[in-house]
Amino acid sequence: MLAGTLFTAPALAQSADDVINQAFSPYKAGAPTAAGVNVGVVIDKNNADQFKAVLDPVTYDLLKKGVHPSIEVGPTDSFEVHPKYIEATRQNIGKVKIVGGNLEGYIAGRPFPELPSSSDADAGRKLAFNFRHTFSAGDNVQIKPFYWKYRNAATGKVDRTVEFQFNFLNFKHRVAEEPIPAVSPNPNDYFRGIYGKAFSPQDVQGTQLMILLPDQDQEASDGYLYLGFQRRVRRLETSQTTDAFLGSTLMIQDFEGYFGRVAEMNWKFKGTKTLLMPLYRHNEQKLSDEYKQPDGYKFVAMAGKGECFPDVTWQLRQVHVLEMTPVDKSSPVGRRVMYLDSQTFVAPRTLIYDRADKLWKSWTIGHTSTEHHLPSNKGKFAAIYDSFGMFDVQNQRCTTGQFRTEIDASKSPVRMFSPQFMRSGGA
Repeated sequence: MLAGTLFTAPALAQSADDVINQAFSPYKAGAPTAAGVNVGVVIDKNNADQFKAVLDPVTYDLLKKGVHPSIEVGPTDSFEVHPKYIEATRQNIGKVKIVGGNLEGYIAGRPFPELPSSSDADAGRKLAFNFRHTFSAGDNVQIKPFYWKYRNAATGKVDRTVEFQFNFLNFKHRVAEEPIPAVSPNPNDYFRGIYGKAFSPQDVQGTQLMILLPDQDQEASDGYLYLGFQRRVRRLETSQTTDAFLGSTLMIQDFEGYFGRVAEMNWKFKGTKTLLMPLYRHNEQKLSDEYKQPDGYKFVAMAGKGECFPDVTWQLRQVHVLEMTPVDKSSPVGRRVMYLDSQTFVAPRTLIYDRADKLWKSWTIGHTSTEHHLPSNKGKFAAIYDSFGMFDVQNQRCTTGQFRTEIDASKSPVRMFSPQFMRSGGA
């Protein structure tokens, strides 16, 4: 398959098997190829022009400037998605619609597994709902420990290190871990929750964040913030999701690539391409010896200008390009361009532009397969978050993330996702 080739959905109706194979086994007939892009090839400022067709425009530009570290090409892996998620998708093919901005007929799995078509005016929103309902973190996941480093890209100085834990829970549309298909009771009809807690340094110790997404996308999310020094839970205002989170280069809205409702954005499908993306085998990377863990687990290392980028291999992937613009014109974001991996629907690359349409931030989220990670993750079949780098090109600062992700329902209990849990100090 040639780099940069656009894919279009076939005109004739497909069988369920064809749809499932295209969606979840895109490399069954072989990995994508591009001229000169072979495993082990290293791309840097000296040869970036040769590989421009398989790089997103910002990665290409940062490579040419010597800001982004060199990229070594790794093998393209089939990131197997959980068979129960695939089966749920199969059972729902052709039954899901977008009605009044909400999904109608959705039970579980990928809402719209067919390849997107540029002739479909709603292709962008369909991709957005696929992203919203991806299996990237399973039904429950814990990221702990989770180290954020605030870095000066110009000097390489680490100004601050914050230790977190983050937990994710699907209240509904569960497929792999009990309770299936939903948590009960769920009186507010939440779909998904995120909980975070800071452990250090002292000035943010005990700070907690919780956001609960409604199952009906048109309804407002519930957000809460607990500040340790105030010892009280307060509502998180909608505007705060686009503020710098605890002084980092990330906004809450940046989490996972985009953490918000589909209704908050206008969506446009920009085509499907073959590009290099930061998906890789964790246990085959050059890992850091920092933050030693009792079980011997090692974190992804950082590299490039200011050590602002995960030092990982990239592989050729089929990706859907999705442009999004905020409905709220007061947002500091002018637009986002997300690169969605077609097999897993994770967002390894997002480009963020300001309201003057100037590049603001380059967002890299490295993903690894559960089959190349912790022994306890094997058989969970998900593409999990494994590293990140948010590079603010305008202010020459970045925030990097090094973490340990584990899919384990017992570590993200339902009681964690409530204001009462926050008031207890998150214990």
